[in-house]
Amino acid sequence: MKIAICASEVVPFAKTGGLADVTGALPLSLEALKQEVNIIMPKYKAIQEPKFKINRFKEDISYSVVSKGIKVYFIENEAYFNREGLYGDKSGDYKDNLDRFSYYCKRSLELLKEINFKADIIHIHDWQATLIPIYLKTLYKDKPFYKNIRTVLTIHNIGYQGLFPKEQYPKLGLDWSYFNMEMLEFYNQINLLKGGMVFSDLINTVSPTYSKEIQTKEFGYGLEGVLNKRKNSVFGILNGLDYSIWNPETDKLIAKTYSAEKIKDKNENKKDLQKICKLPEDSRVPLFGIVSRLAEQKGFDILALAIDKICRMDLELVILGTGDMKYHLILEDMVKKYPKVISLHLKFDDVLAHKIYAGSDIFLMPSKYEPCGLGQLISLKYGTLPLVFKTGGLADTVTKDNGFIFDNYSQEDLIKTIQKAIKAFQNKDKWLKTQSSAMQCDFSWEESAQKYIDLYERAKKA
Repeated sequence: MKIAICASEVVPFAKTGGLADVTGALPLSLEALKQEVNIIMPKYKAIQEPKFKINRFKEDISYSVVSKGIKVYFIENEAYFNREGLYGDKSGDYKDNLDRFSYYCKRSLELLKEINFKADIIHIHDWQATLIPIYLKTLYKDKPFYKNIRTVLTIHNIGYQGLFPKEQYPKLGLDWSYFNMEMLEFYNQINLLKGGMVFSDLINTVSPTYSKEIQTKEFGYGLEGVLNKRKNSVFGILNGLDYSIWNPETDKLIAKTYSAEKIKDKNENKKDLQKICKLPEDSRVPLFGIVSRLAEQKGFDILALAIDKICRMDLELVILGTGDMKYHLILEDMVKKYPKVISLHLKFDDVLAHKIYAGSDIFLMPSKYEPCGLGQLISLKYGTLPLVFKTGGLADTVTKDNGFIFDNYSQEDLIKTIQKAIKAFQNKDKWLKTQSSAMQCDFSWEESAQKYIDLYERAKKA
């Protein structure tokens, strides 16, 4: 099958979040399963030689080759993409994002014809690429080359929709008849994600539970009605994890490598983490780790309310991340009050992140909503038991056999579940069995890629 992956960010070329991890890893697994894959993305300022081996295809198109033979094509436009940020700068989103990404979408479709890649499937990701299915079924519908090309839209986070003022609609080059409440109009604005949902052949999200949640008023961000209309075309496929990066048996960034068979070697990593974080080196006290954006979505609203009580429990806590200033200030106060309990690192630090996953006993991830989640997948591999709120991808991956779950999103339930985890930690035999069960979970990309191939086959028949 011929598959074109169209996304605004792809690892290792450009990344702001989990979208890039997916679009970087999925094509490699599809190729390993004998699929023919090309990737198309914008060429941002950061994508330069000699860091990436870039070849010239034509004046405004360059490419690089990844894995065995996947070509990553870069759409070039100095005025639109030669900037520091992908979507915005310190003052907010770029004002011309509609121009930038409509150009990217149109040029991507033209490029497919220029390289004579008649894709069976164009797999688009998030609002930045959603004009591709819209253009396919409007401006390009009578062009023979594009006949029978099907589209699959992956929604990574429905909270980001690509909203623009109605006045900018003429820039899209579309007839005004498509600006209506059934298609691109959303409360008198343009909504590109909504348009993508309407015009794509199939829709999927990054976990089965999240695909159901976004069809409800609570999690749908105003688009639940559109999804309900298309409910037979909405699916959920869990993201995979790159075990070549996240594996305690081979991780060069941790104090001592270990496996499920040599789980006791994990203790060396706990000692190392306690030492680095200037916490008492006590093996009898459970060490909780957090690697996260410090934001309400990630559960910091209830964590902030509970933190004083948590710090008075028999535990240690290491937090790594940055985010909303109010949470920075609350946590800094806690460090002053409980310096032997909490260690705070307000930064991005990849080495420390690896050490937290390996050295903690429990990984705290109380997200209010989580389309898929990466932290819990990593912590399971490292035998660090996740403690999560039952939502999205967390509900699909964490069970009572490999971690701790609370069903009611409140500070009280968070506190109760932390107390339950502390108690469970004291029962060493049972704890070792749960760790072993966690480490045997397999969330490799191969399984997810096969599910995507099945979805593509279904889209071909749509």
